[in-house]
This record gives sequence, C-alpha cells and structure tokens, in this order.
Amino acid sequence: MSNIVWHDHAVSKQSRSELKGQKPQVIWFTGLSGAGKSTLAGALEQALAAEGKHTYLLDGDNVRHGLCGDLGFDDAARQENIRRVGEVAKLMVDAGLIVLTAFISPFRAERQLVRNLVGEGEFVEVFVDAPLAVCEERDPKGLYKKARAGEIRNFTGIDSAYEAPERPEIHLLNAGKSVEVLVDELLTALRQGNYL
Repeated sequence: MSNIVWHDHAVSKQSRSELKGQKPQVIWFTGLSGAGKSTLAGALEQALAAEGKHTYLLDGDNVRHGLCGDLGFDDAARQENIRRVGEVAKLMVDAGLIVLTAFISPFRAERQLVRNLVGEGEFVEVFVDAPLAVCEERDPKGLYKKARAGEIRNFTGIDSAYEAPERPEIHLLNAGKSVEVLVDELLTALRQGNYL
C-alpha cells in the first residue's frame, strides 16, 4: 500500500451535498430475513424521492448478483459482504446521496465498521425488529423452510447468530403494522433526529 496515495478532488462532499440540497446519509436497515427490511427501505426511498431527495438503495440480494457474487454465507464471507457494501455506501455518501441499505448484517462489529467508515452523524441504524416466529411465518423466499430442512447452512436465526442492535437510532417493531404506518414512523424519526 506504500505506492498508493490518496488524491483529493476539487469538488468536495460538502459542495456535492449542497448542490443536491440534502444531508448525505447512510440509512442502514438490519434485521432477520423476512423482517421487512427491503420492503421498508424501498418504500422509504419512494417517499424520499417524492420529496425530491437524491437516493440509492443497496439491497442484499441485488448486491450478491454482482459486487459480492463471489461470496458465500459463512461468517467470514458475510463480514466481507458488509465491508464491501460499507465501502460503496461511503463513496455514495461522498457523492452527496442518501444511501439506504437492506442487509441482515447479523454482526454488531460489521455494522460498527460501516458506521466508522462515514462521518459523524452520517449513519442511521434502523433495526427492523420482527420476532423469529413472525419471520418464519412470512418466509417470503421459502428460506426458513429450507434452513429447517437442512438444505441451507449458516442461516441467520436458525444455525447462525443474529446480534440485535443495542442502541439503534431507530427501532421499528414490525409485527402487525402496515408498510405505510412504518414509513411514517421512519420519516418522523429521521426528521426528529435531524438526519434528513
């Protein structure tokens, strides 16, 4: 790494965010598979776009089709997956965007790593909290059924751990509420926290 030198550019993160008229941010959705992360992140992105905000949504499944297509699902691969996504999110924040991410991201240390990559106050952890039984009942991709049958190994919540956030900026209980209600809760919390 001694032959690599950081190159500062004339156009700064501040000037890019001022051009967009917004505060760059990473809004990081975490929770079990089936908790509703992708659904809520997508609905929030639509609401922000309707307000004229410049956003980009990084979704766990979509990222594994390209950037992280070479990774498996053991603990080391999951950590590398989140590290890569964190680096992409950092670049997008530098571009002045509001970046929404929907990843199980089961380990606190990896979520903290991403928080440390961006500036102070530029990371909002959103814990989409749905009980395992509710997630299994929803099972939109049929993954819990496969994991219980032993067809999928290292599945979060079944044979791989999920470390719930201890102090997320936003804690959403997602059991029995509509997407619209949850997005309203999100927008209220984001505004009250001065994240937007």
